[in-house]
Amino acid sequence: MKNRNSRFSCMTGAALLFALPSFGQYVTDAFRFSEINQTGTARFQGVGGNHAALGGDASTIGGNPAGLGFYNRSELSLTPSFNNLSTSSTYLNRVTTDGKLAPNLAQASLVIAGSQQGYNSKWKRTSIGISFSRQQSFQNLFTYGGRNNRSAYVDAAVDMANNRNISAEALDKDYDINTQQAYTVDGAYYQLYMINPSAAVGPPYVRYDRDSPTDQFGSFESTGAHTQWNFAYAGNYDDRLYLGASIGFNRIRYNYTSSLDDVFVNGQVFQGSTHTEDLNVTGNGVNATIGVIYKATPEIQIGASFTSPTFMGMTETFNEIISANIIGIPQQGGGTFVPDVRQIGLLPYDFEYSITSPLRASGGVTYFFGQKGFLTGTLEYVGYGGMRVSTNTLNATENSAFRNDNRREIQDTYTSGINVRLGGEYRAGMFRLRAGGAYMTDPYRINVDNIDRSKLFFSGGAGIRSDRFFADLTAVYSTFKSAYTPYILNNSQDYASATIDNQSVNVLITIGAFF
Repeated sequence: MKNRNSRFSCMTGAALLFALPSFGQYVTDAFRFSEINQTGTARFQGVGGNHAALGGDASTIGGNPAGLGFYNRSELSLTPSFNNLSTSSTYLNRVTTDGKLAPNLAQASLVIAGSQQGYNSKWKRTSIGISFSRQQSFQNLFTYGGRNNRSAYVDAAVDMANNRNISAEALDKDYDINTQQAYTVDGAYYQLYMINPSAAVGPPYVRYDRDSPTDQFGSFESTGAHTQWNFAYAGNYDDRLYLGASIGFNRIRYNYTSSLDDVFVNGQVFQGSTHTEDLNVTGNGVNATIGVIYKATPEIQIGASFTSPTFMGMTETFNEIISANIIGIPQQGGGTFVPDVRQIGLLPYDFEYSITSPLRASGGVTYFFGQKGFLTGTLEYVGYGGMRVSTNTLNATENSAFRNDNRREIQDTYTSGINVRLGGEYRAGMFRLRAGGAYMTDPYRINVDNIDRSKLFFSGGAGIRSDRFFADLTAVYSTFKSAYTPYILNNSQDYASATIDNQSVNVLITIGAFF
């Protein structure tokens, strides 16, 4: 059976979510599964997601575990959230809007505070923390459409066949007549008569209805999440120095489905075609974090944490289906015919690979206004250029080429970034008011589609805290731009990308109890 590497060659779908047509699919995967925006309880997200120099909150279990050293009593908390997503896509001068509501569990945690140490001991107490947190949400939905006067998806299949310089006989072998499955995208379009050799032996390949404008209608929807279980331990030395460490176990679930309908205006041979894709990815990983917080004065705390790369093992399954809406295929002797096969699926592509995410380092300062509240800020370094992708499923030469090629593309595509977080809390008795913001830098070395891919987060919330329980409510608004390219061609002037404005409002509610 032939090896099908459609995800390496078809250049569509999620590989182009950021409209980088010359970069590999797995480079995009490495970034997608490594980016972390804002996590934790409603309280910490309300102050901008600051973890570096604050303590006494369950968010520190997965942020700066040294913050567990502030606990002098145990705590149980739970944080459901409701994320309202909205997108506005512009494709071929046409704007389309979409939205979806995605409820989920953002955080759950248990903190067990140790008893006071001996009177003469500088170590005051230790604490253990266990938490579940949603590191990333992959929920997304957008549609796009417009009249394309230059190309359709079938033109990508024409380019594929011509780039391979493959004979018609060899291209015919890219289809299994028994299973009615193709091994390549161009092989599927060839069997549907949508691409044809201009000579009997093969290239250059051409297509019917080349001069017909194409009305295009596309959709993309993704689901899933990157979640993490953390187990942390921290100690308090003389109520001034707080040290902690944690280990995180990661789980990734990601699925996207996309579809592009091409309708040939006044088509003579084909009314159009539909190209659909489905990708399912699962993975597991592990990382470690160490942190420190130092109380320099009663008003000032300084903190820092370091998180190792996450080492993830991934498994994926990729499917494609091409359907043709046929009017009639011209015959050499005159007349037309309609073939029996009008829909072809490609052989499912299964692959296993590994991702090493970037290391992260954070540093921050918190200033306390006595019992009235605080201001806090964090700088976070993320070394995206250090991401790695590898596999052991190919032969030794191909494994090495896969690793080295992806490494070069990562270094050519991404750069290290510094994210900034600011926030504060005002206290009045048992009541709390919070506000914060965060700026995530654009991680790309080059500007593609004239889009700044940095992200902005604005948060605000309120809470109450008594001796026995607490409750917090926070809303986080985020905005950023992205792009999606349904297919690419040899001539960059002949295809288009959808520019997408992404916005979301995430509402979190944390409830907890002390014991």
